[in-house]
Amino acid sequence: MAESRDMRRLLGNEPAILADGRKAPDRREISVRWLSGTFLTGVTSTILMGVALMGALDGRRQLAIPAEAFASTTEDATPTVTKRGGRLIATNIASKPSDKEIMEISTMIQEGGKEVVRRQPFEHVKMALAAPHSTQESYPPFDPLAIFSSGPSPAAPSGHTGQIYGSDVESEVSLETKDFPLKDPASAYAPSMTLEEIEETVRTNGSVLTDGNSQVSALYYVDPRRFAADNNALDITNGLSAKVIETNMSVSSPVAITHNTPEYADDIIPVRTDSDIATALAASGYSKSQIQDLAQSLADVFGSDKLHDGNILRIGIIQTGEDLKIVRASIYDRSEHQVTIALNDQGQFVKAEAPPEIASLASSLDESRTPPQVSSDLPNVYDGIYRAALSYGMGETLTTQIVKLLANNVDFQAQLRPTDRLEAFFSVADENGKVTDGSELLFVYAKFGDSETRLYRYQNPDDGSVDYYGPDGRSIHQFLLRNPVPGGIFKSPFGMRRHPILGYMRMHTGVDWAAPKGTAIIATGDGIVEKAGWDHGGYGNQTIIKHANGYESSYNHQSAIAKDVVPGAKIHQGQVIGWVGTTGESTGPHLHYEVIVNGTKVDPQKIRLPDGKALAGDPLAKFDAERKRIDTLLGHEDWNIASN
Repeated sequence: MAESRDMRRLLGNEPAILADGRKAPDRREISVRWLSGTFLTGVTSTILMGVALMGALDGRRQLAIPAEAFASTTEDATPTVTKRGGRLIATNIASKPSDKEIMEISTMIQEGGKEVVRRQPFEHVKMALAAPHSTQESYPPFDPLAIFSSGPSPAAPSGHTGQIYGSDVESEVSLETKDFPLKDPASAYAPSMTLEEIEETVRTNGSVLTDGNSQVSALYYVDPRRFAADNNALDITNGLSAKVIETNMSVSSPVAITHNTPEYADDIIPVRTDSDIATALAASGYSKSQIQDLAQSLADVFGSDKLHDGNILRIGIIQTGEDLKIVRASIYDRSEHQVTIALNDQGQFVKAEAPPEIASLASSLDESRTPPQVSSDLPNVYDGIYRAALSYGMGETLTTQIVKLLANNVDFQAQLRPTDRLEAFFSVADENGKVTDGSELLFVYAKFGDSETRLYRYQNPDDGSVDYYGPDGRSIHQFLLRNPVPGGIFKSPFGMRRHPILGYMRMHTGVDWAAPKGTAIIATGDGIVEKAGWDHGGYGNQTIIKHANGYESSYNHQSAIAKDVVPGAKIHQGQVIGWVGTTGESTGPHLHYEVIVNGTKVDPQKIRLPDGKALAGDPLAKFDAERKRIDTLLGHEDWNIASN
């Protein structure tokens, strides 16, 4: 056993066996080889990842043409877009021709004691705010004071456009309403017709009886034998509800279009780097479940799953609400059709005929188009509204009015989202859509994130006032604003605190808004000036405005009070009434703002303020009719259904 151990020990101490007489490897030489190999592997991996990312991000430049614009698309039409629910990548959002429409509409205007009905051109625009709009017109920089200084809901003092009339007229018509004379009529009544005259009138006009625009085949509830001719009896007992219609014409009831109505669209995906079908679809935002069957079926018919630079994928989709279904797919080489597959009745993709050509195919590979804007490149809401509206020719006046209307509900300094959009309906001077100083905004719809705003212009027949109301008939004009110093900094809340000058705990009966001396102060609501002058109790220059229903607002420590702000003066919301200062017991420039309700001072930031003016009774009924006419004109019948 000892000999065996010695043998193993001796064998273990023998030098390494070398081939071909080579020397033992140097440890330093091994380290250099390993380091060089690791470095080269890292560089190669980085290059490969970069190539893959470039191929993925350079996938598509244009979205689909929407279904509603497909029928009117021409060869030289501007490429249009639509949206797909759940798209996760940045896309090039562009406007489409159907987003701008000029229409002639009959309106009724009060002129003196008469109602005048005349046709007038209006323009309806739908704007995707995240699209790369371009305009040569300048617009004012963001200034919260300018937005609120003339009130949040400016409206023309009188309705030049009047209200939407229920029927179309060919020319101007004047209507005059008078009470029906119940006693001593000015004109004598015509004599009554004899029975023979009535029968002759019916017999003579029976052949041209009409029901609306359709000719009826029979009279109703009449004894046919009574009006029978000598040689031809008049039989109206058959088919009392039949109507005479043209040959080969079908009569059907209109179907209301809602958010859940299926819509068809084509998604155009240009290929600029060699890749396979599944990769190109994934780079355009399609899910794995949507890609699997489609890519395999398309590759089987095409004969390969490889795409090269210059290929175009055209995906036909049907969208119902947020649900999306692929029903057709085609491959093009530039603008030349290669293959098409479509879903059959069994839900399987089979070879199909080429779909109709669309102009967006030829331009989808155009490198001169504006590059897509990713979310980080989108402007803020304020700039987005002005750029879009000015590019649609709305002009600065109408655009500024929209900004003022939305000021209470929209954060203008927030960044735009790809889904943010704006819709407007306004009067124009002619069929070319020229906007003038007399153009009036009748309707505006805004969607920012999950928040939606709908406003309708309406002239109250009771007092002639013009304002903008929501679908429920409530004015956008708030009762009181929370902040009387736009752009100011909130410094001190309502409640108990240590007084900065007196040095002991004391009730702070308002809130403080800090701002540089001379910053404008606006009235938070409509009202009458109750006090404007110096206060000897420590408030310095003080203004108190009396509002409706026992509300008052107090503005203190002002450096100066506006000249037209005197006791008894009528003040409107947003009007500049003074400037920030540090008069009275104050340690620095700020506004001490108070709200008093029935003599009790309350927290201006937490009190539940009453809603703005709301329509009721007959004005509300007339407004509701006007709102429904506008919704119907603009294709929003589903809003009427929801309101009912």
